[in-house]
Amino acid sequence: MEKKLEFTTQAKDQIKKITESAEKKYFRISVLGGGCSGFKYNFSIDNKVEKDDILLDFAVIDKISLDIINGSTVDFKKEMIGETFVINNPKASASCGCGLSFSV
Repeated sequence: MEKKLEFTTQAKDQIKKITESAEKKYFRISVLGGGCSGFKYNFSIDNKVEKDDILLDFAVIDKISLDIINGSTVDFKKEMIGETFVINNPKASASCGCGLSFSV
């Protein structure tokens, strides 16, 4: 199975903006246990790649997290209530209103 994530233009632009302005150079995506639906997305900036990480064009992600969100699209939304990265995960069977918590 091919491991991949799609990135919208808005997400690519924001990731580039963040990583160029920070001393840390990797946009890290991870899936953590917790949240109101079982799993939650976590976005951070890092300056190293771990041995189990996969380096994508615009991000770094560990193998386990990528297995859970493989085939998803990463987007960046600007709304009146704030700005956030959003993952449109076709594997998610449920998600909460904040868009950061989901179940598979």
